[in-house]
This record gives sequence, structure tokens and C-alpha cells, in this order.
Amino acid sequence: MTSVLLHFPDEASPARRLAEACGLAAREVERHRFPDEELKLTLPFAEEEAFPETLVIYRSLDRPNDKLVELLLLSRHARGQGVSRLVLVAPYLAYMRQDIAFHAGEIVSQTLVGGFLGELFDAVITVDPHLHRIERLDQAIPIEHAIALSGAPRLAELIAEKRPGALLLGPDEEALQWVAQAAEATGFEHATCRKVRHGDRDVTISLPDIELAGRRVVLMDDVASSGHTVARAAEALLAAGAASVDVALTHALFAGDALAVIRDAGVGEIWSTDCIAHDSNAITMAPVLAEALNTLA
Repeated sequence: MTSVLLHFPDEASPARRLAEACGLAAREVERHRFPDEELKLTLPFAEEEAFPETLVIYRSLDRPNDKLVELLLLSRHARGQGVSRLVLVAPYLAYMRQDIAFHAGEIVSQTLVGGFLGELFDAVITVDPHLHRIERLDQAIPIEHAIALSGAPRLAELIAEKRPGALLLGPDEEALQWVAQAAEATGFEHATCRKVRHGDRDVTISLPDIELAGRRVVLMDDVASSGHTVARAAEALLAAGAASVDVALTHALFAGDALAVIRDAGVGEIWSTDCIAHDSNAITMAPVLAEALNTLA
């Protein structure tokens, strides 16, 4: 069965690393935006050239709104050209955090976007999706091959190398799953802070009841968006006597001035996976993604 990996120019590096790890041909989609904001996509298949039987589309869904339209156009066109199997590799999966309605009238996007992707693709592979109120990805994306991987073990390897003996700390209780995975891999002590959210950029942090003075602390989480949760935790840790605070994230979303907010809080190093392309990328997820892709072969 012929297979090709399609990617966009802005994600060429991580996509090609994955293609190389899987032994797939990597081809690039041409993207044009018209003055009225509509998109035109051009595929790298000449009209006389047959489309592959399996098409793997690499598209991380940070800043997702245009990208969801891209996936709609690509997948529907590919099906019309005879592609029998469509696989989406979306290392970051958008709209998973809106998983419950807190106020009347709120739309719960998790299952709606998940259902949309399930209608388009035969398989979806992602990394550390926000699944705090459900246990499995297929509860959000109702297909057989809905695969959720984790970046924590890869980040743990880096932390063990860079900060031997560090205290691994989640900036809030929801981060426990990633901190616990990393602690299991390294044997390092771990705990979580407690967070109370007052707004998108307004949080208060309570530290765990453990000795912090002189400790080298690494804050671990799945994603940093506004940066305020990580920043408030770092400030509290340094005020409590921590010798240093570094940050390890799966997804360096960093909306707006988030990176400056984190830096201004006294954070030292920031390490992220390449699930979202960013200057802080220190770990490639290609080996992990390739292993999952190969199970679908």
C-alpha cells in the first residue's frame, strides 16, 4: 500500500523528521491566503499522478481555526481522488480544554471538534491532549484508532540529563499525570501545587508542604498558554527559597506575551517538545509518533 506524508511549509522540520523515522515520502502543501481571508490549497500531485492509497497529514492544531478548514478541504478532496485511508498526526490537538459547560449557553467544543475530526479521518494521533474529564481519546474522537501519546517520558530523559536530582513539580493538580510519569522514569521526587483560577490571566498558587529551600525545581505541564500559571508558581517557589526553577512542557503554545511573563517570573531554562514549533523546542517527538504510525501499517 503506497503512503505519503503531507505537511505545510511552517511545519516542514518536524514533519520531515517523522517521515524519515517512518520511511515515508514527505510532500509539501502549497497554501495561499486571498485578500478576503479565504484559503487556497494546492497539493503536490499532478493531475495524471495517482494519489497514494494512504495519506498521512501532519498538522499540529495550535492557532487552530484556519487549520481546521485546511483539514476539511484536504480530506474531502483526497477522498474524492480515491485515497482509501486518511491519517491525521496532530501533535497538539485544539479545543480539547472546553470539555464542560460551566455556564448556561456555553458550547462544549471537545466532542464537537472531536466528532468533526472523526468524520474526516480513519486515525488520529496526538500527544498529551487535554482529557481531564474523560479517560480515553476515543471518547472525544469516536473512531477506533484515536491514539493519545505522551511527551513526559521524553522530557524526563532531558531533565535527568540537565538537572540531576531535581524536584519535579506540577504548577497545578491537573499536571499530576505528567509529573508522575516523569518521576517514575527518573526516580525523582515529585508533587503538585494547587491553583485557583479567577480568570484567563488571573490565578493564585499554593505550594505543596515540602522542603523547597535550596532545591532545583522543574515545573512540568502539558501546555503553557498565557503563561500566568507557570509564572505564579515560579515566583512562589523562588520566594520559598528554591535555588532555581526551570520549565518543561509538551506544548509551547505561548499566546501573546506568555514567554515574557514566564521569563520575568525568574524562570531559567524552558524546554519543550516539537509538537508546536518554537525556539524552546529541545525534544523531538518523531520516534514516538513513528512508533504509533507504524502500528497502523
